[in-house]
Amino acid sequence: MKINRIMCLAVVTLFIFSFACQTTPPPPGVQTDPAAKVKSAATPQGGDVPAPLPDKAFKAEITLVDPPAKLRAGQKETIRIKIKNASDSMWWARGGRVNTRNDNKYYIAVGDRWLKSDGSLLTNMDGRYGIPKDLAAAEETEVSLSITAPKEPGDYTLEIDLVQEQVAWFSEKGSPTAKTKISVVK
Repeated sequence: MKINRIMCLAVVTLFIFSFACQTTPPPPGVQTDPAAKVKSAATPQGGDVPAPLPDKAFKAEITLVDPPAKLRAGQKETIRIKIKNASDSMWWARGGRVNTRNDNKYYIAVGDRWLKSDGSLLTNMDGRYGIPKDLAAAEETEVSLSITAPKEPGDYTLEIDLVQEQVAWFSEKGSPTAKTKISVVK
């Protein structure tokens, strides 16, 4: 009789232990496939992996902090730029939470171009520098950017924009740039 009780207790214990070790299925709509997780998180808003920003995320407020009014021809100068994420999306500085890429694809950077006095393009790529941190909606940061004044004296416009590398300039998606007039002298 004692052996029957022990055997019965062992069977019940084994049953309870096996039931406790079983995993419960996820609630409806929750993905368990790791590959599906990467696919669903491939946007910067949810984003574990680098990806292009959605069009609605290309909204920035760019402000030049004490820009120079005058530079010498060919002079190199470092200017400060305040950047605000004016979208409702997260901007990942490196394109995603986890970035193991060796290139700059999907990085967000500030860059400048010089325009002639008539508004036509003089140089499309003068300086460029990546934003130093991820920016949530309405968050700001400041970036120092090295620029080089045009070689010829005259009146120019320095235009500052953001770019998601190998995707688009923010101005191409409708975001305003920051501009300032600069006189270049000998």
